[in-house]
Amino acid sequence: MTLDLTSLDPCVHCGFCLPACPTYTVTGDEADSPRGRIVLMRALERSEIPADDPAVRQHLDACLGCRGCEPVCPSGVGYGRGLEATRELLAQQNGLPLLARLLLGTFGNSLWGKPFFFLLKTLRNLGLADSLSGSGRIGFGLGMIAATKPVHRESPTSPRVPGGARGTVRLFTGCIMNGLFSHVHGATRRTLEANGYQVVETEGQLCCGALHAHAGDHAGAVRLARANLAAFGSGAEPIVVNSAGCGALLKDYGHLLGTADGKAFGHRVRDVSELLADAGPVPGGELALEVAYDAPCHLQHAQRVQAAPLAVLNAVQGLRLRVLPDSDRCCGSAGIFSALQPAMSRAVLETKISSFAEATPRLDFVATGNPGCHMQIGAGLRAARLPIQVAHPVELLDWSYEVGGVYEKAVRSKE
Repeated sequence: MTLDLTSLDPCVHCGFCLPACPTYTVTGDEADSPRGRIVLMRALERSEIPADDPAVRQHLDACLGCRGCEPVCPSGVGYGRGLEATRELLAQQNGLPLLARLLLGTFGNSLWGKPFFFLLKTLRNLGLADSLSGSGRIGFGLGMIAATKPVHRESPTSPRVPGGARGTVRLFTGCIMNGLFSHVHGATRRTLEANGYQVVETEGQLCCGALHAHAGDHAGAVRLARANLAAFGSGAEPIVVNSAGCGALLKDYGHLLGTADGKAFGHRVRDVSELLADAGPVPGGELALEVAYDAPCHLQHAQRVQAAPLAVLNAVQGLRLRVLPDSDRCCGSAGIFSALQPAMSRAVLETKISSFAEATPRLDFVATGNPGCHMQIGAGLRAARLPIQVAHPVELLDWSYEVGGVYEKAVRSKE
């Protein structure tokens, strides 16, 4: 394949990106910075070094793809697209690691995914994942599973609110979100309906393909994207997503597919926090909680959605919201990166966990809107033996709506 790195053309090697790069902060190695990696990508483009060079693969594989370098770049370098194009070349020339192939195959195939997620949920629901979680590689993985547990139990008597005044939206369910975070989908539906939206289901949708695109499996990402375009059709209803990583790629289907219908699809995609912020949102009941918001990279950097999640959390009365230092830096999850590069992933996470541990008063929750971040931070907190839970912002809003009787009031107003 011909390596297209035109998105990197504006780079003037100024170095503003270096302090914004989590991996450079950990290693101090120029080759582990965006500037250094761009030099390596250009060398690949000019065939000055081969695609199977171990050092090149080491430094490019160690990139989180968090795109934290993009907002601080004065020249507007599109680092993320350059990285994905380079990883596609590396995958074609060298193949993907076995673990990457297994994970991507599982997430991209619903037949394989269902038993896999059933097993993980069983470990979680029986409490085995929580009791066996720890700081080692297996223990940390079990901590990630344990972190997916709902933060509060939905009342079986909570009625669904008949929404619709603000129009109809279609929920994108995804793979990991559907497999381990179905309770977040429930909270998404209820909070949107309480704010005037009608939420409808869409059959035939699959994994968004973000994990595949980030790993260099371009063909896999395209296959999934085309299936999702076929499932959602060409309607005008907004497509609501509650996973930052999914949302970033769904909004970029036009670039991924290079088609007009992919671009039109991308324009329909909205993060759940964007829709709720557009509606207000309706204030909830009181939850006296200390909450730190941690921004998912692909929500703040790729989608440039920053204020909306804060508006969602500020709608919870009694909640004390804090944005701690480095809350805008990557947690080290980065899709399947934490499985493929565990040492670097944990090193990046360490400063964030320390920040949570030092927060005064002690935190009750960390709120974040991406499943990978949710699981990574949750496992890190368990490994550090910190009694802090992780929640999606809509989970806390949903909880406050139940406590404050918002759902019952909305139902009565419709009768």
